[in-house]
Amino acid sequence: MNRNTVPAYDMIRLTIADDVATLTWARPVRLNAITEPMFAEASDALKQVVAHGARALVITGEGRAFCAGADLQDEPPADVGQALEDSFNPFIEQLFALPVPVITAVNGAAAGAGCALALAADIIIAARSAYFLLAFVNIGLVPDVGATWLLPRLVGRARAAELMMLGEKLSAEKAESWGLINRVVADDEVVSQAQALAARFARGPTQAYRLMRANLLASETQTLSQTLLAERLAQREAGATSDFMEGVAAFRERRLARFTGR
Repeated sequence: MNRNTVPAYDMIRLTIADDVATLTWARPVRLNAITEPMFAEASDALKQVVAHGARALVITGEGRAFCAGADLQDEPPADVGQALEDSFNPFIEQLFALPVPVITAVNGAAAGAGCALALAADIIIAARSAYFLLAFVNIGLVPDVGATWLLPRLVGRARAAELMMLGEKLSAEKAESWGLINRVVADDEVVSQAQALAARFARGPTQAYRLMRANLLASETQTLSQTLLAERLAQREAGATSDFMEGVAAFRERRLARFTGR
């Protein structure tokens, strides 16, 4: 088994094995509430994911929650928006820019910024007992960490407004029926199913996944003509990879492709 040595962190854990990276929010006594130093560790962890050549990333939480959002125990800063600018926003942009598929295994509460983090993945798998909560309105703030951008694109403006303005819990099963998440599974299977899917991605055409992620993100603001151009350029790049040649060979030989990610 291939296991990569990665730095030890105080508030998160990062493991990389068999080309799958797993980032775990690890402040269970605070329901994995986020602090700026925690985001600094997570940002470094994403750099490690790339540096070690991982081909898929799973994000989950330790204990009873995925992430309870920003930690409100400390005195709030005079400029709450500055904390977003300094830590939260750079991390979410870094996450979207990763060149590999991202899966979130939502093992409990995903609240506030934690809700946005849970939804900022390609595939979202939730435990049956998990729930999603944009609680900002309950403390007089507005959704952040990209929630205002993500939600209308996932569920439409009306349901996004309901989630943001009412600040009520959304169960995992209802989130699945809305199309907000991909799958609901038994509580004790959420991480294992996310890991199994990540392992499948790690055996796949990594460069094609990278281009898919970039095109999906860009398409949100592009015209049809711009998207067609982006697809042409991405297809040119994908067509020059070894994995494309292997995929064609496997198709002709009626066997499973053995992709290397190159």
